[in-house]
Amino acid sequence: MLWSKLLALLQISRPVNVFIGMLSIFIAAFITGSLQPRSNVILACLVGGLVTAAANAINDYFDIEIDRINKPHRVLPAGRISPRQALLFSGTTFAVALFLSSFINPIAFAITLFTSLLLFFYSFRLKRLPLWGNLVVSFSSALAFIFGGVAVSRVGKTILPAIFAFLFHFGREIIKDIQDMSGDARENARTFPLVFGKQPAIRLTNAIFLTTILVTTLPFLLHYYSIRYFWIVLLGVHPVLLYSIYSIRKNQSARNLGFVSNLLKADMLIGLLAIYVG
Repeated sequence: MLWSKLLALLQISRPVNVFIGMLSIFIAAFITGSLQPRSNVILACLVGGLVTAAANAINDYFDIEIDRINKPHRVLPAGRISPRQALLFSGTTFAVALFLSSFINPIAFAITLFTSLLLFFYSFRLKRLPLWGNLVVSFSSALAFIFGGVAVSRVGKTILPAIFAFLFHFGREIIKDIQDMSGDARENARTFPLVFGKQPAIRLTNAIFLTTILVTTLPFLLHYYSIRYFWIVLLGVHPVLLYSIYSIRKNQSARNLGFVSNLLKADMLIGLLAIYVG
């Protein structure tokens, strides 16, 4: 019984998302040219993972009715833990993250507090408003890179990766909104696809991904990143973005949109690799 509860808590935290968040912070620190003080980098990665886990849990807490329709297999709709347990897990995890961030530096503490509050209000209210929720998630993902720079007191070199992360997540968030239209409509959510229509949402996603292709090419053209970065982006990131544009235009089924969303999530690791070697 205890094991099943612990497994459910692990699943509600979204381990893959947690790993990507922690890896983003580590790479952000690495590309600044310094991993010192090392204790700050370790703490920053832990804090990022905890905030991600807490945010995912509180999101599922507020989305339980929508998920009963869109994703009944998830932990809360399936009844594997209670909503109260999810809320307690989220609150405790946010608190631990905030506590650990206080040992990094005051700016890291402020970012952690701001991000935690922002993600809570995202789940509580903002995600049901056109674009606001998408912007919050994208901004929070971009902040992971800034956070890594703050940990080693070298923020400047993390700005470009933060911009990449913002655009990548922004497009993916719109796709997820298209996928969830049925459940969101029953809960009177006012997401972009529901307010403006599916086709405008697809066009917006296409524009975001085309912009991402352009923006991720510029650092090589401006000699900011090396040829190794360019080849990884050219062969591992751009084709996925172009495929996503093609796929969501041809097939808007929930299953295909879910596949594209997961493909984009996996491709984030390729993008992180490009930045790492570039």
